[in-house]
Amino acid sequence: MTEDYVVRPLSPMRRVIAARMSDAKRTIPHFRLMADIEVDALLARRMELCRARPGMALSLNDLLIKACAQALMEVPEVNVQWAENELHQFASADISIVTAVEGGLATPIVRKAQLKSIWEISAEVKDLAARAARNELKMDEIMGGSFSISNLGMYGVDEFDAVINPPQCAILAIGAAKARCVVSRDLEPGVATVMRVTLSADHRAIDGVAGARFLSALKSCIEAPLQIGAAYQGEQCNA
Repeated sequence: MTEDYVVRPLSPMRRVIAARMSDAKRTIPHFRLMADIEVDALLARRMELCRARPGMALSLNDLLIKACAQALMEVPEVNVQWAENELHQFASADISIVTAVEGGLATPIVRKAQLKSIWEISAEVKDLAARAARNELKMDEIMGGSFSISNLGMYGVDEFDAVINPPQCAILAIGAAKARCVVSRDLEPGVATVMRVTLSADHRAIDGVAGARFLSALKSCIEAPLQIGAAYQGEQCNA
């Protein structure tokens, strides 16, 4: 008799992921907000930064981490953890980066991302991802965090919903940046590179207006990214 499938025992990592995600979906009242963001200015900013440092790689995701950090500083109501009888509102943007590793996922944290330059973020993400692949991350590098980012755009995914990573109260799912037909404010047709993002938020801690304000701040940071590339100095993103 021919077997129709192969039995694959669950690894310890997969068991932990299954337990945490099941608990998150069962106990957290998720709601989701989506926004389309034009990224041509951000892509141009990336090229400008790369020209300033020839030979050094800089990913779009590095810039998106910085943009999220700045948006979290503008809308701190999203930068929180749920603690049953209270909320813990973080002073820093400690951003967990959902990272694929063999057999599952890791969530290394870029701490105080709002204070770091884009080059510091880039170097830290590369180091964290490399050590995650070798299972060398320390507990304090994956535990905690105030916000998460999951980016599947490099796999051609247009949009998706991400499950919140408790005790955090929000996660941003990032889709692919693709050329799309758009209409300008002057009602002129054109083509722009557009990326769809989906914010999953915990309705126990974050209301819809706060989530919408965060996406608006993120959109402003990305579409007018003059401040991306330097450390946070207390300024706000351009509206």
